Amino acid sequence: MSPATPRVHTLFTSHSPNNGSRPNRRHVLGALLALPVLAGVTACNATAAVSGQATQAAQVSTPLPTAVPQGTTLVVGDPAVQVALELSGLDKKLSFPVKFANISGGPATTEAFRANALDVGSVADIPPIHATWTGLEVRIVASAYRKDAVNHPLYALGIAPGADIKDLQGLRGKKVAYSPGQAQGALVLRILEKAGLQQGDVKLIELPSTGDAYSTALSSKQVDAAPLGGVQIKRYLAKYGSDGGTTLRHGLRDDPGHLYTPAKVLDDPAKAAAVAEYVALWGQAQRWIQDHPKEWLEGYYVKNQGLSAEDGQYLIDAAGERDLPVSWTDAIARHQETIDLLAREQKKPKLDAAKLYDLRFETIGGTAYANAGKAQP
Repeated sequence: MSPATPRVHTLFTSHSPNNGSRPNRRHVLGALLALPVLAGVTACNATAAVSGQATQAAQVSTPLPTAVPQGTTLVVGDPAVQVALELSGLDKKLSFPVKFANISGGPATTEAFRANALDVGSVADIPPIHATWTGLEVRIVASAYRKDAVNHPLYALGIAPGADIKDLQGLRGKKVAYSPGQAQGALVLRILEKAGLQQGDVKLIELPSTGDAYSTALSSKQVDAAPLGGVQIKRYLAKYGSDGGTTLRHGLRDDPGHLYTPAKVLDDPAKAAAVAEYVALWGQAQRWIQDHPKEWLEGYYVKNQGLSAEDGQYLIDAAGERDLPVSWTDAIARHQETIDLLAREQKKPKLDAAKLYDLRFETIGGTAYANAGKAQP
């Protein structure tokens, strides 16, 4: 659903000197965007993970700066909210330059962080976990969910024609698409757990979850089941339903969406203040999307993403109402359950979910969302 050609969009322009001792930041970003999304990540660095725990404790005890110093900039990979800011005019409220990069998804965002080409990324709940396991210290600074999330899931389990899978227990002995390190992969493990199945009870087929790879694998019977998201659900049923292709509701919450950033970005007081301002505007943008479905349909899904109005409306209806809490307590508990499952099933170290969150930002996005709603006529 993202545009075919990566792009960098400068919302505000700024110039910074390049002393020649290191690559220009814009050049690094451009080179990074030309890379394919990586399926894997680097090996775990235990020393970095331990130092990350100490860094988090220091951050939480240090108040956020209240003003963004002149000359501060951010590079943000948040393509959907970029469009929302422009459509709503909220972009004019930023007090500092933001450069938007068309980077999304955990692997690409993590690699951009490592290349020092990105300050803030927008992902689901799995990338911050895997980034930490690979020694990259990251912190979640904003979170959004869906109200009535079980009835408004992001994903459905696509079933291949002829696979004869009527319920989750029917996955036993079947080939299931699996993308470790991404939300779809974690969802597969959660589905197996709910069905009372072990990894050995199915055949996990590692496939990239980008584009229509999963629906293609289903239609060609390379796999018997695969999590499908967004408009792919509708399109798969329309194209292969007559051949016997179906979907199953998994009945699990799969709705987390986060903004996260490398810990070293937040160690810079100027950057931390800029991230806080962006998170507040991000909350307002989420409210604008919720309250302006017609403008969002036309401006984002149709004009920006190139979808039909019918497909765009399908996604709006499927999403339901947003939920931006001002407390992360319940969300952290759910995140911990996911971490524990992944650690057990993927033989990874245990992590404390709370250490992934910078609690200084806990109320910012949700408060901005709520206040923007109250301001509506």
